[in-house]
Amino acid sequence: MIFMRRTLEVIGAHRRRFPHNRPGQSDAYCRPLPHHGPGDPGPPLALPGGPVTRNASHRPDGPLDLVVDTEAADPPYEQIRERIAARARGGELPVGAKLPTVRGLAQQLGLAANTVAKAYRALEADGVIETRGRNGTFVAAAGDAAQRESADAALAYARRAQRLGLDHDEALAAVVAALRATYGD
Repeated sequence: MIFMRRTLEVIGAHRRRFPHNRPGQSDAYCRPLPHHGPGDPGPPLALPGGPVTRNASHRPDGPLDLVVDTEAADPPYEQIRERIAARARGGELPVGAKLPTVRGLAQQLGLAANTVAKAYRALEADGVIETRGRNGTFVAAAGDAAQRESADAALAYARRAQRLGLDHDEALAAVVAALRATYGD
């Protein structure tokens, strides 16, 4: 009996503090959401930068202003990697520019944090960006790292071609063909 009386006192105190919870009354915070029938996806997603329909390109507001096309053949992390690398190479992102956090960029793009983290890891492996612990992620001196990695890859290829018995002209023709296939004519 004592337990029951205490419970009723707590409920009464709750109703005095939150009167909109009483039966028959409503409040803006308590209104039910509209029901959407089967096959109706509901209203468009609300992301920073305005409403965006599902499975469409996202155009976030922010310093990077990246666009990720969820319908493209390339996975989203590869699109992020390509666009940040291109902007760093082109000088649009200067050396030392601070990039958004993984979570911040993921929220801007409407993607999972792991997707952005994968792109950042690939960019870091390529030498385009560097992570400075808790200070954040910054654009690295990409030219130096890219030149060094390119020279290492060329040396490894030359040694492998020599072990395979290719002469200089055959090895060079293979490189030229690979470059044409990659970059186009």
